[in-house]
Amino acid sequence: MRLTYRLLSVVFALAFSLLLNPSVYAGESESVDVKEVLLSVNINSASVAELAEKLDGIGEARAQLIIEYREEHGPFTSVEQLLNVKGIGAATLDKNRDVIRL
Repeated sequence: MRLTYRLLSVVFALAFSLLLNPSVYAGESESVDVKEVLLSVNINSASVAELAEKLDGIGEARAQLIIEYREEHGPFTSVEQLLNVKGIGAATLDKNRDVIRL
């Protein structure tokens, strides 16, 4: 039963990533790395729980500040904008750079 749920979550994640990457439909060479999609987090749409779970050194309080920042200033247009969130410094950003999506 658990395997079924896990398999379904991978299938849904892959389908969702294909929807977000239209170049796949156009037959372009860019491929989708399912593992990357599953481990990454979109800082423009993630919940407090998702941010806290997937970002190293970010707890729920800091995740809430990320959400408040994006609600006040609009969507993040660069990863470096996270440095404007209180309590997030260069070291935290560097630790998480590979899993952050916009």
